[in-house]
Amino acid sequence: MTNPALEALGLAVASRTPVLLWGAPGTGKSSAVQALAGASGQACEVVIASIREPSDFAGLPIVFEGGVRFAPPSWAQRLASAGRGVLFLDEISTAPPAVQAALLRVVLERIVGDLALPDDVAVVAAANPPDQAADGWDLSGPLANRFCHLDWTVDAQSIAEGFISGFPPPSVVELLPDWQRSVTRARVDVASFLQVRPALVSAPPLERAAAGRAWPSPRSWDMAARLLGAARSVDAAPAVLSALIAGCVGRGAGIEFLTWMLELDLPDPEVVLADPQGFELPERGDRAYAALTSVAAAVASNPTPERWAAGWNVLGVAAADAPDVAAMAARILARCRPEGVAAPPEAARFVPLLRDAGLLP
Repeated sequence: MTNPALEALGLAVASRTPVLLWGAPGTGKSSAVQALAGASGQACEVVIASIREPSDFAGLPIVFEGGVRFAPPSWAQRLASAGRGVLFLDEISTAPPAVQAALLRVVLERIVGDLALPDDVAVVAAANPPDQAADGWDLSGPLANRFCHLDWTVDAQSIAEGFISGFPPPSVVELLPDWQRSVTRARVDVASFLQVRPALVSAPPLERAAAGRAWPSPRSWDMAARLLGAARSVDAAPAVLSALIAGCVGRGAGIEFLTWMLELDLPDPEVVLADPQGFELPERGDRAYAALTSVAAAVASNPTPERWAAGWNVLGVAAADAPDVAAMAARILARCRPEGVAAPPEAARFVPLLRDAGLLP
């Protein structure tokens, strides 16, 4: 039986998106993270956050040549030397507020003291709910908003089979070299949804306990788009995709976004670029915005002269019925103009708008 949380964890690690596993003590969170790192041939540095000091993450101040440097600990130096790996922050919900504050740059920017960890280092954390942790704290809102939160559960049948025949190693997710092209399309989907539901752009909870889990913010929507692109690139199961999106922006916003995407039924932007004159603009405003923006984003990801001209042809078809929506996509095309390529006739109707936006002299 597959575990959606384990598959979601693999995608988060592969896409280098910070992820936090929430589950009761003794349910195999630490073992799963270490097994995943081992199966992919990566170093795994386990750091117990609850027994660390702020200086273990912010760096130990050292006077050096008349100034002060913040020396990183040995575990950070080992990860930097390895070039890739997994930083596993265990027992993060029992870390006191001062330590949580010191973790902010570590989780988001991978900065430890004065040392920048390589981009190919994944950050994974594990936590017990505060009511199940010894001297547990609610996670601070700023730290919680830097993670994709996954609920870690155990299945009795899988545990029983593991006791008898051994626990199988986790499957390692291998993303294709061009997987980030899927992220471009995912960003369009997120942007289109937020045009319809602007109240969900940023909705921090008022209760401290809720702020310690997933909630919508520009940062968490950006993580959601990254994970959505990664999940699409490997054709992840719907349960895995749902866990990832809800883990970034919360269950309510996540369900609303996924439901909205299912109802869109948008055309493939590559098919539209191959036959611009055959494009039919959707009647619904949100669908029209998403369709045109996805075409412009597809051109921007690979702006050859031919694709750029085809993108303008699509906007020319749409401009008669929805000039305002087409103008938004025109801004994207104007910014990715191939060098030395003259503007096609379809761009003429957008000249005043592009000049006002500072995209034309």
